[in-house]
Amino acid sequence: MKDYQYELEFKVRDYECDLQGVVNNSVYQNYLEHTRHEFLESMGVSFAELFEKGIMAVVARADIQFKTPLKSGDKFISKLNVEKEGIKYLFHQDIYRLPDEKLSIKAIITAVTVVNGRLKNSEELDELILKS
Repeated sequence: MKDYQYELEFKVRDYECDLQGVVNNSVYQNYLEHTRHEFLESMGVSFAELFEKGIMAVVARADIQFKTPLKSGDKFISKLNVEKEGIKYLFHQDIYRLPDEKLSIKAIITAVTVVNGRLKNSEELDELILKS
Protein backbone atom coordinates (compact mmCIF):
# COMPACT_ATOMS: atom_id res chain seq x y z
CA MET A 1 0.00 0.00 0.00
CA LYS A 2 1.12 3.56 -0.66
CA ASP A 3 1.56 6.21 2.03
CA TYR A 4 -1.50 8.12 3.22
CA GLN A 5 -2.05 11.23 5.33
CA TYR A 6 -4.72 9.58 7.48
CA GLU A 7 -6.05 6.11 8.32
CA LEU A 8 -9.09 4.91 10.27
CA GLU A 9 -10.09 1.32 11.08
CA PHE A 10 -13.68 0.04 11.01
CA LYS A 11 -15.65 -3.19 11.32
CA VAL A 12 -18.66 -3.97 9.12
CA ARG A 13 -21.91 -4.23 11.07
CA ASP A 14 -24.67 -6.67 10.09
CA TYR A 15 -27.23 -3.99 9.29
CA GLU A 16 -24.90 -2.41 6.70
CA CYS A 17 -25.24 -5.44 4.42
CA ASP A 18 -27.83 -6.09 1.72
CA LEU A 19 -29.68 -9.33 0.89
CA GLN A 20 -26.59 -10.62 -0.93
CA GLY A 21 -24.61 -10.44 2.32
CA VAL A 22 -22.26 -7.66 1.22
CA VAL A 23 -22.01 -4.02 2.29
CA ASN A 24 -24.61 -1.96 0.47
CA ASN A 25 -23.03 0.47 -2.00
CA SER A 26 -24.45 3.53 -0.22
CA VAL A 27 -22.84 2.55 3.08
CA TYR A 28 -19.36 3.04 1.60
CA GLN A 29 -20.12 6.76 1.31
CA ASN A 30 -20.78 6.80 5.07
CA TYR A 31 -17.40 5.17 5.68
CA LEU A 32 -15.70 7.72 3.42
CA GLU A 33 -17.47 10.67 5.03
CA HIS A 34 -16.71 9.51 8.56
CA THR A 35 -13.04 9.14 7.60
CA ARG A 36 -12.96 12.68 6.16
CA HIS A 37 -14.64 14.11 9.27
CA GLU A 38 -12.22 12.33 11.61
CA PHE A 39 -9.27 13.49 9.48
CA LEU A 40 -10.49 17.08 9.55
CA GLU A 41 -11.08 16.89 13.30
CA SER A 42 -7.51 15.61 13.75
CA MET A 43 -6.35 18.71 11.82
CA GLY A 44 -8.27 21.00 14.18
CA VAL A 45 -11.21 21.61 11.86
CA SER A 46 -14.58 22.00 13.59
CA PHE A 47 -17.57 22.03 11.23
CA ALA A 48 -19.64 23.83 13.85
CA GLU A 49 -17.05 26.61 14.25
CA LEU A 50 -16.67 26.93 10.46
CA PHE A 51 -20.43 27.19 10.05
CA GLU A 52 -20.58 29.92 12.69
CA LYS A 53 -18.02 31.83 10.58
CA GLY A 54 -20.12 31.39 7.43
CA ILE A 55 -17.94 28.64 5.93
CA MET A 56 -19.50 25.41 4.65
CA ALA A 57 -17.45 22.57 3.17
CA VAL A 58 -19.65 20.52 0.85
CA VAL A 59 -19.23 17.49 -1.38
CA ALA A 60 -19.52 18.46 -5.04
CA ARG A 61 -18.74 15.07 -6.62
CA ALA A 62 -18.16 11.45 -5.62
CA ASP A 63 -16.34 9.03 -7.92
CA ILE A 64 -16.27 5.54 -6.39
CA GLN A 65 -14.83 2.40 -7.97
CA PHE A 66 -16.03 -0.80 -6.28
CA LYS A 67 -13.34 -3.50 -6.32
CA THR A 68 -13.86 -6.19 -3.66
CA PRO A 69 -17.01 -6.33 -1.51
CA LEU A 70 -16.88 -6.24 2.26
CA LYS A 71 -19.06 -8.61 4.30
CA SER A 72 -20.50 -8.60 7.80
CA GLY A 73 -17.78 -8.77 10.43
CA ASP A 74 -14.97 -7.78 8.05
CA LYS A 75 -12.43 -5.40 9.48
CA PHE A 76 -11.09 -2.76 7.14
CA ILE A 77 -9.02 0.37 7.02
CA SER A 78 -10.09 3.59 5.33
CA LYS A 79 -7.21 5.76 4.11
CA LEU A 80 -7.01 9.19 2.57
CA ASN A 81 -4.85 11.85 1.02
CA VAL A 82 -6.05 15.36 0.22
CA GLU A 83 -4.84 17.86 -2.33
CA LYS A 84 -6.02 21.25 -3.52
CA GLU A 85 -6.81 21.86 -7.19
CA GLY A 86 -8.01 25.39 -7.79
CA ILE A 87 -11.11 25.87 -5.67
CA LYS A 88 -11.55 22.12 -5.09
CA TYR A 89 -10.29 19.79 -2.40
CA LEU A 90 -9.68 16.32 -3.81
CA PHE A 91 -9.90 13.57 -1.22
CA HIS A 92 -8.27 10.43 -2.59
CA GLN A 93 -9.76 7.70 -0.44
CA ASP A 94 -9.16 3.95 -0.50
CA ILE A 95 -10.63 1.21 1.64
CA TYR A 96 -8.67 -2.01 2.23
CA ARG A 97 -10.05 -5.19 3.79
CA LEU A 98 -8.02 -6.51 6.70
CA PRO A 99 -5.94 -8.49 7.31
CA ASP A 100 -5.19 -9.29 3.62
CA GLU A 101 -5.15 -5.58 2.59
CA LYS A 102 -7.21 -6.30 -0.52
CA LEU A 103 -8.52 -3.10 -2.13
CA SER A 104 -12.27 -2.81 -1.59
CA ILE A 105 -12.99 0.63 -3.04
CA LYS A 106 -11.07 3.47 -4.61
CA ALA A 107 -12.68 6.91 -4.49
CA ILE A 108 -12.07 10.54 -5.26
CA ILE A 109 -14.38 12.84 -3.35
CA THR A 110 -14.39 16.45 -4.53
CA ALA A 111 -15.33 19.09 -1.98
CA VAL A 112 -15.64 22.85 -2.24
CA THR A 113 -16.28 25.65 0.23
CA VAL A 114 -19.16 28.07 0.29
CA VAL A 115 -18.25 31.22 2.22
CA ASN A 116 -21.12 33.47 3.24
CA GLY A 117 -23.31 31.95 0.55
CA ARG A 118 -20.77 32.16 -2.28
CA LEU A 119 -18.55 29.49 -3.82
CA LYS A 120 -15.11 30.63 -2.69
CA ASN A 121 -11.74 29.50 -1.37
CA SER A 122 -11.46 29.40 2.40
CA GLU A 123 -7.97 30.49 3.42
CA GLU A 124 -8.70 29.37 6.98
CA LEU A 125 -9.60 25.85 5.86
CA ASP A 126 -6.60 25.74 3.50
CA GLU A 127 -4.23 26.53 6.37
CA LEU A 128 -5.68 23.77 8.53
CA ILE A 129 -6.13 21.00 5.95
CA LEU A 130 -3.11 21.48 3.76
CA LYS A 131 -0.57 21.69 6.56
CA SER A 132 -0.39 17.89 6.87
